[in-house]
Amino acid sequence: MLDFERFTHLTFDCYGTLVDWESGILGALRRNLDRHRADATDERLLDLYAKLEAEAERPPHRPYREVLRAVAQGISRELGIPATPEDLDELPRSLPGWPPFPDTVAALGRLKSRYKLVVISNVDDDLFEGTAARLGVAFDDVITAQQVGAYKPSLENFRFALRKLGVDRGAVLHVAQSLYHDHVPAKVLGLATAWVDRKSLRPGVGLAPPVSVEPDLTVPDLASLADAMGI
Repeated sequence: MLDFERFTHLTFDCYGTLVDWESGILGALRRNLDRHRADATDERLLDLYAKLEAEAERPPHRPYREVLRAVAQGISRELGIPATPEDLDELPRSLPGWPPFPDTVAALGRLKSRYKLVVISNVDDDLFEGTAARLGVAFDDVITAQQVGAYKPSLENFRFALRKLGVDRGAVLHVAQSLYHDHVPAKVLGLATAWVDRKSLRPGVGLAPPVSVEPDLTVPDLASLADAMGI
């Protein structure tokens, strides 16, 4: 069992953990498909997204807008349909409107009453600003891939966060849905982790390649984490 009293900071992945990116991504991709009178199953689209995003986030670093455009380009290629400028812009344009999960806003408010809250996200600063307005809480810090110059699962994102926050890693609990992007690097660096095992069309992995890792705690949603912490 985790000793929640030892933590002063909760660090969060954002998209997939706080924000329902599967529905946001599918909405954007379906608008592209509708423009070309094409179709594919949700599962097929998310499988392609997970594969192509992981490829596009490999070094050297490029802005997340370009990552999303590369994903859209790759999906169009895989499905044999054109990729117009409008198609390539659909994902980054839609991102600030992706909805928080129903439990997110209230749970963040509860957790904020006891801990400092920090976001560590694979995103550009300006794209996150649109999301932040939907999350209903003032984060104590926000660390983006743009600031680090790397995408999780790089260890550098977590090293950067620890340096910037100026806290011992034993005082940090990292909270995330993605085992691949978050739990593997966090555990390598000795951080405690809580896996938010959200319902997904790709159960157990979400929008990421499969990996083997043992989080310290597993909860189905953020409200259950706040309950486990007695908040």
